Amino acid sequence: MRARTGEAAIAIFETIKRQLDALLAKTPLRPAQRWPAAIGAFIVLIGATLGSYVWLVSPSDPPPGFAKANGRLEARQIDIIARYPGRLLEIAVQEGDAVTAGEVIARLDTRELEAALRAAEARIQRARQQRAMSEASIAQQGSALRLATLEFGRAETLHHRGFAPEQFLDQRRASQQTAAAGLRAAQSARSAADADIAAAEAEADRINEQIGEATLVAPRPGRILYRLAEPGELINAGGPIATLLDTSDIYMTVFLPTREAGAIAMGAPARIVLDADASAPLPARVSFISPEAQFTPRQVETRGERDNLMYRVRVRIPEALALSRTERLNVGVTGVAYIQMRPNAQWPARLESELTRRFRDAPRP
Repeated sequence: MRARTGEAAIAIFETIKRQLDALLAKTPLRPAQRWPAAIGAFIVLIGATLGSYVWLVSPSDPPPGFAKANGRLEARQIDIIARYPGRLLEIAVQEGDAVTAGEVIARLDTRELEAALRAAEARIQRARQQRAMSEASIAQQGSALRLATLEFGRAETLHHRGFAPEQFLDQRRASQQTAAAGLRAAQSARSAADADIAAAEAEADRINEQIGEATLVAPRPGRILYRLAEPGELINAGGPIATLLDTSDIYMTVFLPTREAGAIAMGAPARIVLDADASAPLPARVSFISPEAQFTPRQVETRGERDNLMYRVRVRIPEALALSRTERLNVGVTGVAYIQMRPNAQWPARLESELTRRFRDAPRP
């Protein structure tokens, strides 16, 4: 390969030399002008030859079978919002702070909620006492009903034998019915007490849930991008407290023309070369290809118009790598993404690194 490149450079040198000789031969020059003209021609000859040689030996960019596009590192943004209204009591982070999953971001004032919780717990206790009283009443009315039933049976026997008047039988029947009604009333009171207990417990659960939501935590490891509220402010339901960058989900968004985007498969290997550290390419994979073209003309009728369409493509860095290099993968840093279009295309050595070899078999996004 080097021999052929050298031969090509020599051929270019000889061609340029012949053209310069012919040009000098046709141009009449005075003796005083010959030396400057010769020196200028020599400089042009050497420059053209070196440029041709560099063009011949420099690797193609992008390599055959790969697509190349510029972009910058991005991370998924997560808004930390208040689910319920309240006064912001504390915010524990500053912009730029790194946080772990579950770390406290902010707290809302819960004194009013805690008072409501105590009231709900008191209602639970009162309803339970009412239920206990209903249970005692059920036992009492049950005993009275059993006694009234026995007395009514005896009165009925005596009445049939002629030893008791009709009035006596009616009194025992009424006593039995009264005891049965009392039992039903006691059972209804127990059911009402059960309903009161359930309602009070539900209210307590709701308040407890609100108290829990008053402590806002980071759902993912990341870095605070914006601090959007300050202690003492009244926060509405759904009001933002902070914005978190999810440093486990770092990617680069690039735009590719139709031909290249159509040749890329989901999960295709990629490399990200950052301008800040071009010597260490980062492994990545295609995680998203937009189904809609950008800068789309109203009617795509010619091939030339189709070639001008651009598609948004996202290449994502493996989560394990992103978490291990949180301090070095700064969102917003510019770079270049190389994406493999042909499965059998070989990565050039300049796009390989220790990281690409380590994460070569990383799972697809």
